[in-house]
Amino acid sequence: MTKNIYKGKVVTLNLETVTLPNEATVQLEVVRHPGAAAIVPMKENGTVVLIRQYRHAVGGYIYEIPAGTLRPGEDPRACATRELEEEIGYRATALELLVSIYTAPGFADEVIHIFKGTGLTPGRQHLDRDEVLEVVEVPLEKAIAQIQDGTIRDSKTIVGLQAVYLSERTRAPNK
Repeated sequence: MTKNIYKGKVVTLNLETVTLPNEATVQLEVVRHPGAAAIVPMKENGTVVLIRQYRHAVGGYIYEIPAGTLRPGEDPRACATRELEEEIGYRATALELLVSIYTAPGFADEVIHIFKGTGLTPGRQHLDRDEVLEVVEVPLEKAIAQIQDGTIRDSKTIVGLQAVYLSERTRAPNK
């Protein structure tokens, strides 16, 4: 049984009565989300294009890779392409799916599909009204160090940067 508690622009909150695999019947609060796509934009010189975005929920600015919510029926690759240009003003000639992750599986069904974007060419940035951000270019090695020192704390960004870093290290000889 599902009781809808709240339906918003992006999320729906339900109270769901479920029987678990251990036969226990419980009520769970579940956030339903349409999913999202994120992109690690890599330049030829080894720098990654990040955004420093204001996030009210965490009380300030955080570093992130470009990302956005999937529209109904939208392919994650199309969403990634759209968000890349809207947020940082670049287009990618190649998108490679790195990984798809659950953001908070204890209470939400959101999946973020994380891509690596290469062959960046200038496009046109077009921010939504609720997007307050600046574009920041950082060498990939520095971004990895910023994960370690706590500067970068966003989970999709950490996963995306580390996936690119690991793939680059496994492709490079003598590393």
